[in-house]
Amino acid sequence: MKKLVDLIGAEVSAAFEARGYDPAYGQVTVSNRPDLCQFQCNGSLKGAKTYKKAPLVIAGEVAEVLQANPMFQTVEAAAPGFLNLSLTPAYLAGYLEQMRTQQDFGLEKEPEPRTILIDYGGPNVAKPLHVGHLRSAIIGESIKRIFRAFGNQVIGDVHMGDWGLQMGLIIEQLRDEQPDLPYYDLAFTGPYPAQAPFTIGELEAIYPKASARAKEDEAFAARAHEATFRLQNGDPGFTALWRHIMAVSIADIRRNYDKLDVSFELWLGESDAQPYIAPMVKDLQARGVVVEDDGAWIIPVEEESDSKPVPPCILLKSDGATLYMTRDLAAMKYRRNTYNFEKCLYVVAFQQVFRAARKGGIVRPETQLTHLGYGTMNGKDGKPFKTRTGGVMRLEQLIGDITDFVAQKIAENQVVSQENQAETARLVAMAALKYGDLSNQPAKDYVFDLDRFSAFEGNTGPYLLYTIVRLGSILSKYGADASTLPIAAPDTDLALDLALVLSRMQDNLILAYRDAAPNVICTYAYDLCCAANRFYHDTRILSEPDQAKKEGYLALIRLAKAALEYCIDLLGFSAPEKM
Repeated sequence: MKKLVDLIGAEVSAAFEARGYDPAYGQVTVSNRPDLCQFQCNGSLKGAKTYKKAPLVIAGEVAEVLQANPMFQTVEAAAPGFLNLSLTPAYLAGYLEQMRTQQDFGLEKEPEPRTILIDYGGPNVAKPLHVGHLRSAIIGESIKRIFRAFGNQVIGDVHMGDWGLQMGLIIEQLRDEQPDLPYYDLAFTGPYPAQAPFTIGELEAIYPKASARAKEDEAFAARAHEATFRLQNGDPGFTALWRHIMAVSIADIRRNYDKLDVSFELWLGESDAQPYIAPMVKDLQARGVVVEDDGAWIIPVEEESDSKPVPPCILLKSDGATLYMTRDLAAMKYRRNTYNFEKCLYVVAFQQVFRAARKGGIVRPETQLTHLGYGTMNGKDGKPFKTRTGGVMRLEQLIGDITDFVAQKIAENQVVSQENQAETARLVAMAALKYGDLSNQPAKDYVFDLDRFSAFEGNTGPYLLYTIVRLGSILSKYGADASTLPIAAPDTDLALDLALVLSRMQDNLILAYRDAAPNVICTYAYDLCCAANRFYHDTRILSEPDQAKKEGYLALIRLAKAALEYCIDLLGFSAPEKM
């Protein structure tokens, strides 16, 4: 289904051509003066120099052609050369009726769908998820849903940090705390215990203790590096212990992502790329892509156009140990071999890795590698969000705090039954949290304001949910099935405003898809909510005595409700039955 502005533009272009002008001048946009018209075309201004005519004359000639077109209610040439256009209510209703009856509101899918892999997790095992993990998870999940809506095969990878120095630190700290464990006994032949020698709480306490110790104890730090090397080279005891760390950590990580309604198709970590590292390095060495530098092997990636130095991509340290970038390159090679993706989008990435991947031929030249940077979530003081004691807040605590805050509001309103209050609070809290984040441009910082994000009025997630619930309540009171009611020609200014906002749905979804920008959908959904609220607040719907009018109004708000539900699903949250 074509965008409405494109359908209008085709008619205007044909009118330009009928008058002997280049049809390219017929491009149409939504009017920036809605008090004068619904759509506008400025092509006459651009064509005036080419055709040596006053733009108002060109606009007048084109307007004469369009005035006979049944699509338009009014066509006016306005100084200095604008074409002001408004549609007939019947034509607009016909367009909305197509939206109502077609799958996904007639959204045009990719003609050649792509395989797209999105890396948007990045949690480190043995560490609790904290607020720093929030944005990548929320943004990545929404982008995955948006890309998938356009027909692409989209694969989300959590890409856990499970193979670096933190593993060696944990292994050696645990050795000192529980020296009799069989994992440290070189003579032990197995089998190793099936039960982990720690709980998630104990494991999360081990790492910060070991990390702080390594900064002051050089001997301990050296042991941790050696343990990391041994693990990465297949030490059986350390591998068995690592499996325990993974099992305990992943269960906790999954639980917290589930609370956010964030999911991944792949639960892989850096360790899964390990088998690719040695052959990859060997291949790059053979082809002269890597060079030796003081015993380390690096890929120089600096380019002449760089305005500041770009460090090389270090594949192997002088002691033979790998780094994060090594494992990221190997993961990219694994992903290409396994999924043959056309695009890979990283919510977190290193510039050196992209350049090294292209220089080393790890991805095809035409493959898109995109880094979507994001800002920080700050407190009201403008600094990165902290707990009251100044520490980094655990994600679980943040989710709990906002859910409790919303639950108290819901209990005070006494609208939701006791048995549904917990689930309603969860849904509203997720809307508050996610919309508060996604309504900002991803690359920009934003201030986390619990009171503002949780408000049931204004530009917030709960306001979107309230609107959906309110529209649903009207439809349920109708007492009959409204799903088959056709869209009628809008007969009031408020109905016309709502219809015009609905008609712009595809435009905004395409823009969000093109720019990987969920904030575009947030803005559109809020505009739609405002139009829907104005309409039902000042329009007799259920009490309208004219049955045809009533059914037309009901069809319009049903379409608005469905469109809002579609938008919030792309943003990663959903609405309750009551609020």
